[in-house]
Amino acid sequence: MNTELNKPVYDHILVRYGELTTKGKNRKDFINRLVHNMRNALWEFDRLEYEKTHDRLYIHLHESDHEAVCERIRHVFGIRSFSLAMKVPSTIEDIRAACLQIANASDKETFKVAARRSDKQFSYISDEINRIVAGDILKTDRWKVDVKNPQLKITIEVHQGFACIMTDVMLGAGGYPVGIGGKAMVMLSGGIDSPVAAYLTMKRGIAIECIHYASPPYTSQRAQEKVEELARLLAHYQGHITLHIVPFTDLQLAIYEHGDESYAITLMRRMMYRIAAKLAQKQHALAIVNGESIGQVASQTLESMNVINSVVTMPVIRPVAALDKLEIIEIAKQIDTYETSIQPFEDCCTIFTPKNPVTKPTAVKCEKLESRFDWEKLVDACVENTKVVQIYPAKQLEEADLF
Repeated sequence: MNTELNKPVYDHILVRYGELTTKGKNRKDFINRLVHNMRNALWEFDRLEYEKTHDRLYIHLHESDHEAVCERIRHVFGIRSFSLAMKVPSTIEDIRAACLQIANASDKETFKVAARRSDKQFSYISDEINRIVAGDILKTDRWKVDVKNPQLKITIEVHQGFACIMTDVMLGAGGYPVGIGGKAMVMLSGGIDSPVAAYLTMKRGIAIECIHYASPPYTSQRAQEKVEELARLLAHYQGHITLHIVPFTDLQLAIYEHGDESYAITLMRRMMYRIAAKLAQKQHALAIVNGESIGQVASQTLESMNVINSVVTMPVIRPVAALDKLEIIEIAKQIDTYETSIQPFEDCCTIFTPKNPVTKPTAVKCEKLESRFDWEKLVDACVENTKVVQIYPAKQLEEADLF
């Protein structure tokens, strides 16, 4: 056996599927979508090879930077966990050599070996593999066995024709592969809530495009840049996001000119929903998504939601509706959008907030106020003059096969 004290050379990453393992006949489609997304996320690493199995995905590194690859994988939905691995022939000699190489490269002092033999034709049962490998490692005086809380856990999986030797288990993003559940249009305001809603939507396997309502000169270019940065942070989970910048100034001014001030936010949200629905249909999206949280502001009472929602027929998904603000903030910090969201560049909703917004609006009153001006023409103008910005997490190949 080769017992030289070399640093372990990881030649593979073993990926464990997440929630998609619960799928039956559709499992193959979920796995194919996951591999598609992985290739997009790892487009820069052109030497990688992917091997799909029923319950694992093996990525052959071919000497690619394993730390950089792992950082990208961390943002891909559909993965429960992953591990750097040494893939060796399934002989006891090769398994022993690989495990000893890993142990010799470690600065830990306690260890545990955990073998699992899926190939029942392999000559040694799991317990025998554990004892043989542990015996080799214990020949080095500094090592002690700790089966409950080891500093180093060496995991061995023996399959037909090969074995995988692993140590650390890194958590993935979970959920379903983005795109397997269709596409939705996210109303991205620039606050804390809507980026979290976008993240949770992607986690359920839904690809997203985003809409932002800009009201220059009342909202600044910095406010738009803030939203673009939020979209860039979210693009890590999808590879690419199409951002629709809607020129909302004329419509918003018409609302304040012809409407009742207390109803201004309600009318404004109704117009936003109408625009979002038109853009969603244009982009073949199946739902609208926003960051509304029940009772958080006047336009998010159940009465307000009902009146606002009534202007569209497509589903409106509210992923954070039942979360309190602290829970939303915690997720925002986890996905690194919080610090950008709290930058002091206001959007059109905060700039035009009335002093006493209505909390229990009625559809009849809204329709009466809307009848005072030609809102349909203004809504159509917003859609026609929408600017489209393509957002990437970093510089990427234009021809990449993204959503």
